[in-house]
Amino acid sequence: MSTRSRTRSKTRLSRALGIPLTPKAAKYLEKRPYAPGEHGRTKRKTDSDYAVRLREKQRLRAQYGIREAQLRRVFEEARKSQGLTGENLVELLEMRLDALVLRSGFARTMAQARQMVVHRHILVNGELVDRPSFRLKPGQMIHVKPRSEEMEPFQVAAAGGHVDVLPPTPSYIAVELDKLQTVLVRRPKRAEVPVTCEVQLVVEYYAAR
Repeated sequence: MSTRSRTRSKTRLSRALGIPLTPKAAKYLEKRPYAPGEHGRTKRKTDSDYAVRLREKQRLRAQYGIREAQLRRVFEEARKSQGLTGENLVELLEMRLDALVLRSGFARTMAQARQMVVHRHILVNGELVDRPSFRLKPGQMIHVKPRSEEMEPFQVAAAGGHVDVLPPTPSYIAVELDKLQTVLVRRPKRAEVPVTCEVQLVVEYYAAR
């Protein structure tokens, strides 16, 4: 798929879910705050409970850019953990390496963050990690590989080039952007995580399956 096609796809999905998945999609949503297609401007009939829960689950999955099987596995882990399942779910997802690369301002979108990891530009505690789903533990450090620091995307990031399109840096990470490094200080709390999701609806979706 070409870059233009991927951008168009993300924009269309953003409009369908009502959330901006990329900075470009955010601009489109400002201009066209309705779903795509010929019926996008018309008022929808009332969605069923299932449809509402399904859409909320799709919202969460889209924001992290993960497959259904991945989300289901993390849900099962969240369900077996102490505390509220929905909050556990978001907190576990937020400790993924690609999510923290994005929150740190190294990337502009989740897709770009994932690409940086897969293309072997990211170290965790000095060790190369190329799995976007790798889950960090509090105290671990993310750092851009020294040989990659001079590449343009990382130079842009180090200069704060993505700050204008990203949410404020959350307090569960300590970022030194000019050094392209960040530390996961502690486990995130759901209320701090910058994702749009009614987590209880996601729990209800899976509970009904």
